[in-house]
Amino acid sequence: MKSMYSKLLMLAFISSSLYSYAWGLTGHRIIAEIAENHLSGKARREIRKMMGRERLAYWANWPDFIKSDTTGVWKQASAWHYVNIDPQTDFKTFEQKLKMQAGPSLYTQVNTLSSQIKDSKTPEKDRKIALIFLIHIMGDLAQPMHVGRAEDLGGNKINVTYFGEKTNLHSVWDGKLVDSQKYSYTEYSKLLDIRSDDEVKKIQSGTLEDWLYDSHTIANRIYAQTPDGSKLSFDYQYKFNDVMERQLLYGGLRLAKWLNDLF
Repeated sequence: MKSMYSKLLMLAFISSSLYSYAWGLTGHRIIAEIAENHLSGKARREIRKMMGRERLAYWANWPDFIKSDTTGVWKQASAWHYVNIDPQTDFKTFEQKLKMQAGPSLYTQVNTLSSQIKDSKTPEKDRKIALIFLIHIMGDLAQPMHVGRAEDLGGNKINVTYFGEKTNLHSVWDGKLVDSQKYSYTEYSKLLDIRSDDEVKKIQSGTLEDWLYDSHTIANRIYAQTPDGSKLSFDYQYKFNDVMERQLLYGGLRLAKWLNDLF
């Protein structure tokens, strides 16, 4: 990446009305806050050097905010937020399909950004931008519809109503389920982040491919139970609120693991 720090400062506070991209403002901040609570001492020190005193949650939504930029500078980054893949019933086939895909995606970019951060030749300003993107797209990884199907753009073409409001399946999972609970991101992160050390280690085990497959299998379940034209309300919350909360927690804990290993 070219040096883009001035653009970062210029765009960082673009209107938050774009909340419906991925987990919404609240969801991404929950994941970042949980991750921050599980950083190692070394990772915390290195991130502080790069990011300053702001918490991870402060920057967690910036890669969505910049989607309103009209200069085209960030156009290439739109594909970094998701990886679309046809439904697969076993991990081996899923992994093969994942690695066969052409072009940048959430999957490829996690590794690319991580390499840029680790590379001592990367300018510090660009390392910071890479870290901000990594924090965000590792959160996207836990949103099941970001590991959905190309034919409906991860649920964006599946029309539903949510408590009578016309919307789509992707938007329900991006923000509506989370925001229906009426917690702030700090409240929600404290309520969810209560697992034992052994449970945390188990959640953090596995590879990037394992974590993507985890989200993919949940996406398949969501598709099966939310056909086009569904009318969603309290019964849908009853079915999927636990799943949504699991993904927020897992997203935060796995982000922490990735950052700890990275630094």
